[in-house]
Amino acid sequence: MAQTKKTVDLLPAYLIVGEDALKREAVIKRLRRRMEQYGDIAFNTDTFEGERATGDDVIAAANTVPFASEKRLVYVRDGQALRKADSEAIVKYLTAPCGTTVLALECTKLAKNTRLYQAFAKIGASAVIDCTPPKRYELASLVRSMAVGHGVVFTDGAAEKIIELIGENTVSLDNEIKKIAMAHRGSDPVTVNEVIMMITPTAEVKPWEFVDAFSARDLGKCLAYLPRMASTSPIALIAMCTTRIRELICAQSLLARGQITTLARVLKQPDWRVKNHRMWASRFSPLELRHALIGARDAERSMKRGADPKNALIDWMIATLSTKAPG
Repeated sequence: MAQTKKTVDLLPAYLIVGEDALKREAVIKRLRRRMEQYGDIAFNTDTFEGERATGDDVIAAANTVPFASEKRLVYVRDGQALRKADSEAIVKYLTAPCGTTVLALECTKLAKNTRLYQAFAKIGASAVIDCTPPKRYELASLVRSMAVGHGVVFTDGAAEKIIELIGENTVSLDNEIKKIAMAHRGSDPVTVNEVIMMITPTAEVKPWEFVDAFSARDLGKCLAYLPRMASTSPIALIAMCTTRIRELICAQSLLARGQITTLARVLKQPDWRVKNHRMWASRFSPLELRHALIGARDAERSMKRGADPKNALIDWMIATLSTKAPG
């Protein structure tokens, strides 16, 4: 009887590197499935944590002869946490790795110029598996693809909303998509409202997201974002909004002179960074932006004199975004 044909033989070592946790998880699962073709993987796997592992222990496991299998797996999580001496021990091992072992080192980050990265790269062209996360503008498309994998379709708005609520961690997104898919009934797409009803916000809002909402004169979104910004102080937020106000004043001035196309050069910013400034500037009158600056100054002064910083920020936002400046 013909033997079952195995897939292409595995390399003796792999570096799985990148901040996309879902990609890393998928790579490890795929590696385990391939290892199962060689025999009892459960009995022939050693797992180490980079923060606690020693190079000697990892190498000893890698040099152990497999039992009831052609190969064994040595898996090191958080490889970026390895101490220098332990990292160097693995670099030395990789100059002549054991042929019956697959060493898998998983890292969220590892610079390409490190000796450890270069040692893995020398193993083979496919030894380094890049798990770089998708760009922010690619994430909504990825969410929709993940949803299809769970048997549902997300509208564009629903995809953007779940990213807003959960953040950019792909494992967290996948878990929440799975939860929505299990509760969804019918063949209609998942909508924004369904996401809002099902998901508890966990993502910390980035400062630039808050400033963009402020620039769009979206008071509701700003107020919704504030409780999810524990790492950014109200004083810092006012300072960032003040910078944006000055940029919008500049945009209005250039627009009035027919020179809006020079905005990026004048502000010394890349074009993508100012692509919405013209739209945002149109939502305020010059007088409103002037009073916004004056209000920001007064809010900062009140904070420094003992006023509650968060309340001072909220009062300034309400005055700036929801009312017309006095004539």
